[in-house]
Amino acid sequence: MAFRYLRDPLFVVCFSAYWVHRILRILDLSTPLLRGYLNDVICIPFWLPIMLWAERRLGLRQHDDPPHTFEIVIPLVIWTVVFEVVLPTTETFTGLAVPDPNDVLCYALGGFVSAQFWQWWYRRRVTPSPAAPGTDRCRAMLDHQPLPTASPDPSTH
Repeated sequence: MAFRYLRDPLFVVCFSAYWVHRILRILDLSTPLLRGYLNDVICIPFWLPIMLWAERRLGLRQHDDPPHTFEIVIPLVIWTVVFEVVLPTTETFTGLAVPDPNDVLCYALGGFVSAQFWQWWYRRRVTPSPAAPGTDRCRAMLDHQPLPTASPDPSTH
């Protein structure tokens, strides 16, 4: 099954979770745990489909497979370096970007769960085709079912 990019179910869930959390923050109903780590956990499943969609439209991605491991790991490493190492040390982001090792764990957790979900969701699903004459015996053997028995022909009695 082809990757659905911006219609991917995990992306849609993360997109919705982000906006629901924004509303909860406005209503002062958010928790410190959500405020601190929700965006970090949903970072990969939220941003990766957008990036891959853009790459596909620009011709930089030649297939519609679900994300490969390297397509998950490379952004994870880049975002970790940029947001947890580089930006916190610049004057411009002093006080805005704080290095937090837990953020890296959240990025990795989100990436791992996303990879597992995408592998499961987009696994090759075999749809049975209409049976051709004589395929019942082959299908029964493949499915480990008892072989169909021939019904006696009433004209031979």
